[in-house]
Amino acid sequence: MQNNQTDLLTEVAEYYTSKLNQHGETPQGVDWNGEKSQSLRFQQLCEIITISCFSLNDLGCGYGALYDYLDSEYKKFSYTGVDVSEDMVKAAKQRYKEKHKTQFIHAEEPSNTADYGIASGIFNVCLGRSDEEWLSYLKQTLDVLNQTSALGFAFNCLTSYSDDDKMRDYLYYADPCFLFDLCKRRYSRNVALLHDYDLYEFTILVRK
Repeated sequence: MQNNQTDLLTEVAEYYTSKLNQHGETPQGVDWNGEKSQSLRFQQLCEIITISCFSLNDLGCGYGALYDYLDSEYKKFSYTGVDVSEDMVKAAKQRYKEKHKTQFIHAEEPSNTADYGIASGIFNVCLGRSDEEWLSYLKQTLDVLNQTSALGFAFNCLTSYSDDDKMRDYLYYADPCFLFDLCKRRYSRNVALLHDYDLYEFTILVRK
């Protein structure tokens, strides 16, 4: 990735490392409200999965909470968690050290192609970056997800349809229609926009 994006990801890593240090291995430790919303979020993202045995890259894996959801819903899968926060990766490795077919790497992007790619929450905290700069980062990351997934990928964003009084300056609220159109034109004819669940966000599924 380009140097300015590396600087951006360094800021993101520092932000989430501080959250982990403050809240530990909890939804709050990756800047989510709680377990109920986190589970609902994972449920939407995992709609991309259509086969019973699969490999998956979790980009921005945090301490690995998605693995717990996958383990409760699927029997045969291999999982690779990728995160820019070294402390997050260390926590995940310790947390899941007994789990087979699971690995965590400290990196900006996956090192191998998997059947599926998932990115949960990595586009939310823009930390004072301009909308233009953050959208550029978002697009580059979608390219990475596309390049490292064989069957499809899924990601979520906070929605621009959020209530004004709930919106915060340090968060990025994406236009779901714009990203749906981008994914249709750039990656696949088979794209789904999920915006019918009770969170201030949306999920996009790109099937290949």
